[in-house]
Amino acid sequence: MKKKLSPQQEFEIMKLVLDKFLWLGFGIMGLGLFIIITQVENIFKGFAFMIVGAILLVLFMMLLIREYEIMK
Repeated sequence: MKKKLSPQQEFEIMKLVLDKFLWLGFGIMGLGLFIIITQVENIFKGFAFMIVGAILLVLFMMLLIREYEIMK
């Protein structure tokens, strides 16, 4: 028998999962910044990491807005 979650419980679980992915996005962007600062010859590689991290953050922001219908 499956247990049903209340909307509040579902939101709390979603926050825990999203928190991990947000840290991943910021970590990727931080790695890109580190590459830009330390390896001048790989500046485009660093920018690529930063762009991928930003795309990841935008995708999860869109998921959160679509899933929970957050209005302005």
